[in-house]
Formats: sequence, C-alpha cells, structure tokens
Amino acid sequence: MLDHPLQEIDDWVVLFSDNSLPVLRATKRHLEEMRADIDRVDARELARIVLQDPIMTVKVLAFIQPIRGRSLQHDITTIASAIMMAGIHPFFHRFEELITIEDMLKGVDPHALLGVLQTIRRAQRAAEYAHDWAVWRHDINMEEVRIAALLHDLAEILVWCFAPKLGLAIHAQQVAQPTMRSADAQRNTLGLVFQDIQLALCTAWHLPELLQHLIDDANAEQPRVRNVTLAVRLARHSAHGWDDPALPDDYTDIGQLLNLTPEAVRQRLGLEPMPAREAESSEPD
Repeated sequence: MLDHPLQEIDDWVVLFSDNSLPVLRATKRHLEEMRADIDRVDARELARIVLQDPIMTVKVLAFIQPIRGRSLQHDITTIASAIMMAGIHPFFHRFEELITIEDMLKGVDPHALLGVLQTIRRAQRAAEYAHDWAVWRHDINMEEVRIAALLHDLAEILVWCFAPKLGLAIHAQQVAQPTMRSADAQRNTLGLVFQDIQLALCTAWHLPELLQHLIDDANAEQPRVRNVTLAVRLARHSAHGWDDPALPDDYTDIGQLLNLTPEAVRQRLGLEPMPAREAESSEPD
C-alpha cells in the first residue's frame, strides 16, 4: 500500500496501470454466478452488473479498445455494445481472476474500506441521477451520460484502494474543516487533484474520447457535460443527508438544466415539499 504522495501524474498512471484493479466483492460474486451458466448469459443483464461497479466498468472499456480499433472506425461507448463486440466467452475468459476491493483492504484501517465504499455508492447515485435527467432531456445516448457520471470520481476510488492512508488524510481535512473545498484537500495531500489523474488515466487507457469529454468539468457549459457535473455534485452534497447548505443552489442549477423550478427538482428527487415561504423565494424571477 502506498503511504506517500507520488510526485507526478504519470507516476499515478503507472501505479494504477501496472496493478490489477480491484472490483466490488458483489461484482465478482455476480459474475461467477453467471459464469456457471454461461450459455444462458444475456449481454444486457451482464452489462447491468458491470454498470454497478465503476472499476469494473472502466476495466471493460479499456479491454474493448484494442478490439474495437481493429474492426471499427468509431468508439464503443456503452457496456452492452462492448460485451457484444468482445463476445460472452472471451469476456469471461478475460475477467476470470478478479481481485476484490474488500480483500485488497483487508487488514487496513476499516475506515479506508468504508471510505471507498461510500465513494462508490456516491458514484452509483450520481450515475442514477445523470441517467434520469438524460432521459428527461431526450439525450441521444443515455448510457454514455450514466457512464461518465459513474466514472467521474474514478481516481478518488483508486486512491482509496491503493493509497488508503492518503484517502483518509484527505477525508480528515474535510471533516475538520467542513467548508474546505474538496480540491483544496486533495492538493494539500497529493499536490494535485483527482481530476488531473483522472484525465491522464483516460488518455493512457485509450478510453473513448466522448467519455473523456463528458467527464471533464472544463466542458461544463455544454448541456451533456453539465448533466454529468450536476449529478456528481448532487450526489456529493447529499451523501450525508439532505440538509447540506449547498443543495438549494444545486436544485436551482438542475432546474435550469431540466427547465424545471427548484421545487419541481426536489419533487423528482422524492423530497418533502419546502415550506410555502421558502418555495416562493426559490421561484425564478
């Protein structure tokens, strides 16, 4: 386990590229169950399992790129398409031996496992929000938006797995100073931010350019990227409950994306209605 920050982004890329990336224990169990009855495996059902796990999702996308490069002129940006391109049997052959996050962090501070599982759960929720809004917006490909939201914080997940002490140090700063921006906590500990590592990994692993574009917050003025960014933001701010002071701004920004009032956004999220006075003050002018 790494216990000190690496000096360069390329060093992080090498660390993550030269080691087997772990998946959730539940992912491994589901895949083993499907492998036992491989001739009846449905690509869509297999894709549904993969899409619950950010690391498994990126492993599949990285696996398919060399295959795609020999036979197609365009990127494969959905998991079901990647599985069908690879073939069911080659897929299971490639992912026969999987390391789990739970085993990898066994014997480490239990708060590290809790930290990575919470981060993955946040990514899953961001993916769900992003997909829901993409459907509402009649996006041309909802799964691309879902995957981008799921992978948006991949570098953070990987740091928790390979350098749990650093993950805990970043978390401790944010607990001690709740108003500290997450990017500042990352710079204080790592000397850089997760997003920098993330984009470098996308390039090194030859992930589809479209997904790289959707993950990059620098493109947030574009509606599809904003869909992803706001979903990630909402999942982060609501991770510990719905009383975070940043949430009202989130409802406003999401409402602008979806052409809804902030209160209508809250209703889509299944939240209790705001008191009448607050609801009136949140109406657009």
